[in-house]
Amino acid sequence: MQKNYRKTLLACYLGFITQAITANFAPLLFLKFHADWGVSLGKIALIPTAFFLTQIFIDLFCARFVDRIGYRRCIVLSEVTSCLGLAGLAFVPDLTGDPFAGIMLCVVVYAVGSGLIEVLVSPIVEACPFEHKDAVMSLLHSFYCWGCVGVILLSTLFFTAFGVENWRWLACVWALVPLYNIYNFATCPIERLTEDGQGMTLGQLFKTPVFWISLLLMVCAGASELSMAQWASAFTEAALGFSKTVGDLAGPCLFAVAMGLSRVLYGKYGPKMNLIRFMIGSGVLCLCCYLLASLSKNPVLSLIGCVCCGFSVGIMWPGTISVASPRLPKGGTALFAMLAMAGDLGGAFGPSLVGAVTQRAGDNLQSGMLVGSVFPLALVAALLLLNRKTGKE
Repeated sequence: MQKNYRKTLLACYLGFITQAITANFAPLLFLKFHADWGVSLGKIALIPTAFFLTQIFIDLFCARFVDRIGYRRCIVLSEVTSCLGLAGLAFVPDLTGDPFAGIMLCVVVYAVGSGLIEVLVSPIVEACPFEHKDAVMSLLHSFYCWGCVGVILLSTLFFTAFGVENWRWLACVWALVPLYNIYNFATCPIERLTEDGQGMTLGQLFKTPVFWISLLLMVCAGASELSMAQWASAFTEAALGFSKTVGDLAGPCLFAVAMGLSRVLYGKYGPKMNLIRFMIGSGVLCLCCYLLASLSKNPVLSLIGCVCCGFSVGIMWPGTISVASPRLPKGGTALFAMLAMAGDLGGAFGPSLVGAVTQRAGDNLQSGMLVGSVFPLALVAALLLLNRKTGKE
């Protein structure tokens, strides 16, 4: 019987949408948590930190143990924990003596699911017998962007229609997405990238120069994307004079739409393009966007730089996976797990650096963003180095 790999692809699309829900739903409720349960803003700031730290821990776990446990069990577990964490937000904080502890418990539970999705979905698709894998990978990662846009817009519509006080019902509605996807991953065909015992170990990967260049690419990809994305709302407020609430929604939405369009375009026209050249061009465009956003005295131009940056970073994360995978064909799960960890580290370090420089510059956000331009510059340099090295080989 011919295997239906389109069902695998659908499950992976919904997997990335699930990850977008877990990453973006709770931040929309931060002020509600503060108002309802008296959780201080300082404690609320720990929620995204816990989310990303859990993901990094899962990245390391996957590098060592996923091949032993099995892909199907782990990817089904990702949907189970995502479902339980999202639904738990509606009940657990009220059932615990400390609502903040209940929130953090739910965040950690669905962050486990998010981390597993981040590591496993890409190699699952990579192992499927699709043509033009780099284009398929780019289109796959676009679903994270559309998931972000959908969560923000549909949640906003729900809050407008039914009131933000009914957010618990919405948490249960979003939990239905991973609940449905449990069946998809349990029944779809899943192949392995390498046979048992044939994948490279972490020690072997660390001895490979191409692996180190790929890690650098992924760190720069994560930092280039999130350094701008996390400050997008601030640019929206400064450029257009919107309220903070509107700025929080409009800025990230525009950025995510631009990023999704970039991935869809490469997914459609990728077979006709050279991936390395496209990534170098995107890196140069990203550098120009950072410079425009940080150096322009015109707030509208700064906003344009912010939005166009979303388009420029779209190919960086999936492109790095597509660049590394064929050059390390026996990298297996360890390769994808370490790339995910590098991306998470870049996503944590980049925005922190921008924020620290901004504070030292007297809360001048444009000064902080100027420092952020080092990430796309380093990415272009790493791509040129990789191209030169593999060309010699």
